[in-house]
Amino acid sequence: MTNYTYVVKDKLGQTLTGTLEANSEAEAAESLHKRDLVVISIEQAKDKAVKKAQSKFGKERIKLDDLVIFTRQLATMIEAGIPLVHALGILAEQTENKELKEVVVTVRQDIEAGMNFCDALSKHPKVFSELFINMARAGESSGMLDDILDRLATYLEKTAALARKIKSSLVYPAVVITMAIIITAVLLIKVVPTFKGIFEVLGGELPVPTKILIGISDILRSYLLFLVGFLIISVVAFKKYISTEKGRYNFDSLKLKAPVLGVLFRKLAVAKFSRTFSTLIKSGVSVLSALEIVSKTSGNKVVEEAVIDCSKAVRDGESIAKPLLKNGTFPPMVCRMISVGEQTGQLEKMLGKIADFYDEQVDAATSGLTSMIEPLVIGFLGIVVGGIVISLFLPIFQISKLIAK
Repeated sequence: MTNYTYVVKDKLGQTLTGTLEANSEAEAAESLHKRDLVVISIEQAKDKAVKKAQSKFGKERIKLDDLVIFTRQLATMIEAGIPLVHALGILAEQTENKELKEVVVTVRQDIEAGMNFCDALSKHPKVFSELFINMARAGESSGMLDDILDRLATYLEKTAALARKIKSSLVYPAVVITMAIIITAVLLIKVVPTFKGIFEVLGGELPVPTKILIGISDILRSYLLFLVGFLIISVVAFKKYISTEKGRYNFDSLKLKAPVLGVLFRKLAVAKFSRTFSTLIKSGVSVLSALEIVSKTSGNKVVEEAVIDCSKAVRDGESIAKPLLKNGTFPPMVCRMISVGEQTGQLEKMLGKIADFYDEQVDAATSGLTSMIEPLVIGFLGIVVGGIVISLFLPIFQISKLIAK
């Protein structure tokens, strides 16, 4: 027998809580139903030590890939005619991510208690975005939940694929840069001081490059803790700054204006805007609601404000393309294509084409950026390490020449 904690409502509508023993969760729920109680939630009672450990160490993170699999499987099961509650029960049993498993169980319990699917999802904003919740609401109201979830799964898959491409393209440069920093630090902190001792024994005037190198090494060794502390404080201060409205806007604006990466960030923003907007309109969400959701899920404060301004203009009777073009955040080609889509009544189709085009552009830009960064980083590493080695051996070369004479 296992202990279960429950939250129920009685005939008078009062909320009651308690614990009971049962062989399974279903048996516990059945026992409560027999008492004419409406089950709000029921879960296995956990040991206090376990709860304390969970609160201390936190819960398992839910990745986008986990959400993609969950959405695709749920869409498939609903399309196959399996009731939503049963489908959620099956997914809860086979989901490997423990945190997602708990969320799915809670959503299923809320639906069993009489709550709508979208309302049950909205109780978990850290897991299900506004996009997810609003599309679920559109699916429920239209009776096309399976179709909407299928579109949502496709959207999430493309988003995850794009994120993977960018991450995989930046892994090699990141590894090389990290290795360059580690090698340089080891040379300056460990190797250079050894040669300094040798030079002091030999005496004589050291070449200027060697003096500069030894000076940098001395500063680094003397103020290493101070430099590390300064770096940590700078990172914390920067994070605090960008957590403010003004700081986030300034940082996102700077990202879009950056010399090389700015083009990539802008293409990413356009691709995400177009894909999200297209998916929402296809799912039956109104244009104004879609614009509001897109602004909140854009991931860039500059783009968010541009979409909010567009939403206000559309509410006043303007087209979508005109305020976007006036704002200047979106490329003119994108605004023209949106305008054509509005005029022909095929806005979602045009947005889909824009998203596909910019996905390819992001892929090409990322590959080109990686191809450009790799030789630059390797060249920089060669110059730094080579410069250190040459500076260390210059005095030895001079001594060798003097001995030869």
